Amino acid sequence: MKRRHFLQAAGIAAAATAVAKPAIAQSAPELRWRLTSSFPKSLDTIYGAAEIFSKAVAEMTDNKFQIQVFAAGEIVPGLAAADAVQNGTVEMCHTASYYYFGKDPTFSFATAVPFGLNTRMQNAWMYHGGGMELMNDFYKKFNFIGFPAGNTGAQMGGWFRKEIKDVADLRGLKMRIGGFAGTVIAKVGVVPQQIPGGEIYTALERGTIDAAEWVGPYDDARLGFQKIAPFYYYPGWWEGGAMLHNFVNLEKWNALSPAYRAIVRTASSMANEWMTAKYDAGNPAALKKMLAEGVVQFRQFPVSVMDASLKAALEVYAEVSARNPDFKKVWEQLLAFRNDAYLWWRVAEYSYDDYLIRNRTKT
Repeated sequence: MKRRHFLQAAGIAAAATAVAKPAIAQSAPELRWRLTSSFPKSLDTIYGAAEIFSKAVAEMTDNKFQIQVFAAGEIVPGLAAADAVQNGTVEMCHTASYYYFGKDPTFSFATAVPFGLNTRMQNAWMYHGGGMELMNDFYKKFNFIGFPAGNTGAQMGGWFRKEIKDVADLRGLKMRIGGFAGTVIAKVGVVPQQIPGGEIYTALERGTIDAAEWVGPYDDARLGFQKIAPFYYYPGWWEGGAMLHNFVNLEKWNALSPAYRAIVRTASSMANEWMTAKYDAGNPAALKKMLAEGVVQFRQFPVSVMDASLKAALEVYAEVSARNPDFKKVWEQLLAFRNDAYLWWRVAEYSYDDYLIRNRTKT
């Protein structure tokens, strides 16, 4: 081969190689971030979503953007994750927005509120109903931006040492219950306690609390609640579809390239889908195991308890809306979205599910 032809061929090959290599791998800077989770590693789903997210970001950037995940307590306590993002201790966190309702009850809407949205509706509201825009406008006040990154699905109503037959049985009962729901349930006589997931078992075992709610059978069995509190109630009317979020420090987010921002959003959505699917796959088996063991006593909350709780929730919404414009704005928008969504749900989703639930042994 002549030298000129050889150089031309080599140049073409080099150009082809450059074109074939992803653009993100050629121009993207190397970044190393830290993400603190609000959850312990033992809860492989609610904690694991952060690792799914981190892995996806690394893979999509040819390992140039790496985000190291830390469990609750390794950098800061689980309930201080958002504070660490706000003050720049870490670049981001994976947490439940409603853990920070003490700062402002408006935080609750991005996770779940009593008698609010179910899982599908929460996703619809966030992605297409203006929810993400509303919440991120609110989050600016706290120096971070948020993206959905998981959902537990409808949760159980929790573990109780004694049977709940009426509202009177709730009075004076000390219960671990997260977020804004504690304000509502206090109106029916419960004394709410905010306790991180990894500390609930000890508190229940020692009698520091009388009841506790967490997520559902898959996680609850791992934490061992069935060993110390026999009555397992449903539904968790305060969490019809509890959404988790990735919070990113606003300065760090603004400094990212458009490509990296798109990757963070995409990977967060992957974690959001992954968590719901994993809980939906794991909860049935865990529930069947509990039923087979015959130790757990499953109970549905009495209608009187549900009615009293709904009344209390509506009172709290009115009270907080009267003094908090941000809360009022989001609540009114979310309520209208929920009520319209249930028009469709009753026609299609509910009627389909209800029929098959009643006939599942025939198919």
